[in-house]
Amino acid sequence: MSRIGKKPVGLPSGVTATVSGQTIEVKGPKGVRKFTATDDVDIKLEEGAVRVSPRGTSKRARQQWGTSRTQVQNLVTGVTTGFKKELEINGVGYRAAVQGKVLKLALGYSHDVDFEIPADVTIQAPKPTEIVIEGIDQQIVGQVAANIRAWRGPEPYKGKGIKYKDEFIFRKEGKKK
Repeated sequence: MSRIGKKPVGLPSGVTATVSGQTIEVKGPKGVRKFTATDDVDIKLEEGAVRVSPRGTSKRARQQWGTSRTQVQNLVTGVTTGFKKELEINGVGYRAAVQGKVLKLALGYSHDVDFEIPADVTIQAPKPTEIVIEGIDQQIVGQVAANIRAWRGPEPYKGKGIKYKDEFIFRKEGKKK
């Protein structure tokens, strides 16, 4: 039995869900999201909650049970509170600024890096060394954060680069004489 799959996904006030076949559409104050489940699970709307149940006892059905329930939970979370990733920039002269639909990054290269901001994500730079990425789709927010971090990942000796705010960088000792 899936411990996660057994729990129903509650719909807070202001959020509506419609189920048609294997597709669930969730509308909330921040927007609309859809998810199409595999044929291994059933999605039902019961008493202000969404319930996911497996269609059989096969291994794949049990795997998809918990996964589909978590996807539905992420839909509800996305349209109510949204998702947020925070990045920190460490290094002398390293900075970020938002200009219109472009994130300008100075990362020690001979040129500034221009990162086009996707349509369904908002990026802010409250300080020159902080980047805040927000959106209603957890996968897209995480992918944008990973793409920005990939321009200059943190290095283990001085800690220079772009890192997640809650990330711990294991520091190495330099050469000894």
